[in-house]
Amino acid sequence: MKKHNIILLGVFSIFIAVACTNVDENVFDKYEANEFYGTPEGSDVSLAGVYAQVAGNWDGVGYAGADNGWYDLNMMSTDEQVIPHRNTGDWQLDFARTFKHDWLPSDLMINNTWNWLYKSIFNANLAVDQLVNANAEASKIAEAKVLRAFFYYLLIDDFGNVPFYTSNDVTVDNIPQKTRTEVYDFIVSELLVNIDLLSTNKGGDYYGRFNKWAGYALLAKVYLNAEVYTGTPQWQACLDACEVIDQGGFSLHPGIANESSPLGFQYYELFGDVLPEDETILAMYATVNVVSRNIYSVRSLSGSHAQAVFGYNGWNGTIVPTEYFLKYDENDIRRKQFIYGSQPGGVNYSLEVSSLDDPGAAPQAGVRCLKFYPAGSTGASGASNDFPIYRYADILLMKAECYVRMNTPGLAKPLIDQVRLRAGLNALANAPTLDDIYNERTFELNWEGHRRQDMIRFGTYLNPNEFRGASKEYRKLFPIPTGALNANSGLNQNIGYEN
Repeated sequence: MKKHNIILLGVFSIFIAVACTNVDENVFDKYEANEFYGTPEGSDVSLAGVYAQVAGNWDGVGYAGADNGWYDLNMMSTDEQVIPHRNTGDWQLDFARTFKHDWLPSDLMINNTWNWLYKSIFNANLAVDQLVNANAEASKIAEAKVLRAFFYYLLIDDFGNVPFYTSNDVTVDNIPQKTRTEVYDFIVSELLVNIDLLSTNKGGDYYGRFNKWAGYALLAKVYLNAEVYTGTPQWQACLDACEVIDQGGFSLHPGIANESSPLGFQYYELFGDVLPEDETILAMYATVNVVSRNIYSVRSLSGSHAQAVFGYNGWNGTIVPTEYFLKYDENDIRRKQFIYGSQPGGVNYSLEVSSLDDPGAAPQAGVRCLKFYPAGSTGASGASNDFPIYRYADILLMKAECYVRMNTPGLAKPLIDQVRLRAGLNALANAPTLDDIYNERTFELNWEGHRRQDMIRFGTYLNPNEFRGASKEYRKLFPIPTGALNANSGLNQNIGYEN
């Protein structure tokens, strides 16, 4: 039902756009347009144009789901995944260079991420104007503003000081660049003013949309990383936002063994076609070849392995670095997502990966991941698994981190223990340390879009690994794309990328 509703909104938006190109049609004046966007149906059409940018698809569009965009840039610059160039000549070098922190301002993933986020902000600005001018419901105006804050949050997280505008009545070359702190202040202000106006509804028409609980999850994330963005920590504010989410009635989804569940455990239902509402706070929807897609399992498995198991070829791409995989306890049900050794289709994935780029990895080198076990409509172009943007396990671990950082680790223990016990592990013997929090986030949230933030916040992002030495401080930010600098001479490049 939820995917059907969203698809209808998307089709309605396309219908409106196509109709406006027909000069034989009646021309609607401003009053009539305002009247339309003030209706429940019209306000949803306006918002659908913004949500369409969240859903991942080809050409680097979207939060997650496809390739060469925000997800790949942020995840493959960490220690949790990478697509190596193969010594058979397969796969571009961009992914390996990103993992080795050798990216350039002209790189495709950087350009795609930048362009996607600014297209999203343009659409959000448009929606805000349409809804305000139409005197739409306060909750719908708030939803558009929270979406815009979400995109600006992703921008400052990746790029630091960024061009900032809230009205589309400005040309690209005249958009002023604001500091990371200035944009952070705007994000916080917008969220504080608007999130309590959002609907409290969960699921149904609000599956995949910012309701009050998703709004507070976003605010908590912004506060969690405030010290990185501004130099001033906001642990209590983060904790306060998380405690509001507790009022939403969320709980951890069961993790127990279940033969009918993906990989044999109910836990993996959290990453399927329709995500369970007990734990999911905000999801990105996907229906392959209709609305977005999720390529992450088919991209990881080799061709013959996926063919033998699912009936279509895999791409033999993404691997999990061996050092990352070996951190998991053998009793941890979250280890079940990883595959190595002999597999159907005559495949044998080796733990050892000798090279990422020169000459590259052997075809069957590297651990593979089936966290997003193909669900719903599937095929060689991906699957229909929705993507969890925010879920309750993350909120519990955020609260635990805040308690530890505020020197009350005893209050953190029952929170982290909930996550560990669900995974089949024992409770911690003692009150958690920051290392315990970091490790549990490693085990629980891999491949979900949080790793780069976590590594920067915990001070591990620049550490050397088996494929590169220690990175320089400036690599905590990505460069402003060359094309953006050419389009707006008023922009200053991030330190370290000037030449």
